[in-house]
Amino acid sequence: MSLRIYDTAAAEVRTFVPLQPGKVGLYYCGATVQGDPHVGHIRSGIAFDQLTRWLRYSGYEVTVVRNVTDIDDKILAKSAASYEPFDPQDPDAPAVPNEPWWALAYRYEQVFQRAYDLLGVQRPTYEPRATGHIPEMHQLIQLLIDRGHAYPAADGSGDVYFDVRSWDKYGSLTRQKIEDMQAAPDVEPEFAGRKKDPRDFALWKGHKEGEPATAAWPSPWGTGRPGWHLECSAMATKYLGTGFDIHGGGLDLRFPHHENEMAQSQAAGHDFAGYWMHNGMVTFEGEKMSKSVGNIVTPAEMLQVAEPLVVRYYLGKAQYRSALDYNPGSLAEAAAAVERIEGFMQRALKFVFGGDDYGFVAGEVPEDFRAAMDDDLNVPQALAAVHEAVRRGNTALGSQDKDAVREALREVWAMTDVLFINPLDEHWGKGGAGEAEYRALDTLVRAQLEERRAAREARDWARADAIRNTLAEAGILVEDTADGAAWTLGSR
Repeated sequence: MSLRIYDTAAAEVRTFVPLQPGKVGLYYCGATVQGDPHVGHIRSGIAFDQLTRWLRYSGYEVTVVRNVTDIDDKILAKSAASYEPFDPQDPDAPAVPNEPWWALAYRYEQVFQRAYDLLGVQRPTYEPRATGHIPEMHQLIQLLIDRGHAYPAADGSGDVYFDVRSWDKYGSLTRQKIEDMQAAPDVEPEFAGRKKDPRDFALWKGHKEGEPATAAWPSPWGTGRPGWHLECSAMATKYLGTGFDIHGGGLDLRFPHHENEMAQSQAAGHDFAGYWMHNGMVTFEGEKMSKSVGNIVTPAEMLQVAEPLVVRYYLGKAQYRSALDYNPGSLAEAAAAVERIEGFMQRALKFVFGGDDYGFVAGEVPEDFRAAMDDDLNVPQALAAVHEAVRRGNTALGSQDKDAVREALREVWAMTDVLFINPLDEHWGKGGAGEAEYRALDTLVRAQLEERRAAREARDWARADAIRNTLAEAGILVEDTADGAAWTLGSR
């Protein structure tokens, strides 16, 4: 079975055929760095990280581009009103009044990067900033003007707009008619008369009184800065070419951002993206997350109650196109699932290899996992394959079938590596199963478990419970099995 993905532009699941055999060009929208990340940002990063890892596992050479929008109306507004701590992780840090827009953008860019890194989202091949690609944007604007699809404002303000009625395919991504669309909200109401049509969107925004001089660049149409949609078209084509395989982002970006990207790129004569992929939103107990409602949950808040692996498992467990609903029990459920996987893997390693020699090589992913991932990244079915292999492995442990345990372990290891939820991967701080740190901890914990066993034999239940509770407070979970007590690292 070949990889099949849902293409938003075609509104159907299509067999994936790359432009160049064996190679994939993937562009997905990164952050506008004007504030802390929310879980929607990180869910999108994890979804396209899963896609990238699966493509690479399937043998493709993948070039990934994720942009940083570091110049934007919101960034300038927040800078003008800024009285925020320099380090958002430290609320007691001194305030930075009137923080320059570029410093604010860079600060939040680092916050995003820390969150991506912590949750195992691989760094892209290229991560271009909008402010570093002004010449490419000028070239694209001029090309659109030359082809009759863009025009400078007649009042000499420096604004340049895309003429939506000049492009007969405008609205095709989201299947809308121009007459049904609202006006583009990228120009202040007092300047709306500069447009031929209120739906025309800004490619270049002339510098206005009161804006920082550092937030403007010279151009053939006047000093100013780029429009939001233009940035992605210029950066995607610079790093991936005028035709590339996949463009991705959150569902909320379909309109106007991706609609406008596609229109301006194709109007410039570029093939642009062959497939459009959009991940679903994260909701809170069935309701849309909203600042006004006060139900927004941030990655930082999740990480206060669960370890990074559990947060990644939760944010990546749903099929990427579906909504992911968060409730107070979500992370506990994810933690239990991670603990089942880790508990089996730890016990299987000890049973198969014994002692301190944990030399191990993972196998290939099983066919049901491969079929699930090729089916538009059906991660729920892929996780079902993981937990079925864990179940089989635990049954084999109970019957002391070493070959069956080894095979189940090889499958679980391979599948969790692909999804990057292998609890024994060193990224998650557990250390590989053969690490010296793990062996030292195992020695200390086993001494406690031996003392607990002796207390239980002596029917000293209070002492046995006290040992178990002490280990639990240290984040060590004890499970009593037919072969004696086993332990795993959990969340404190």
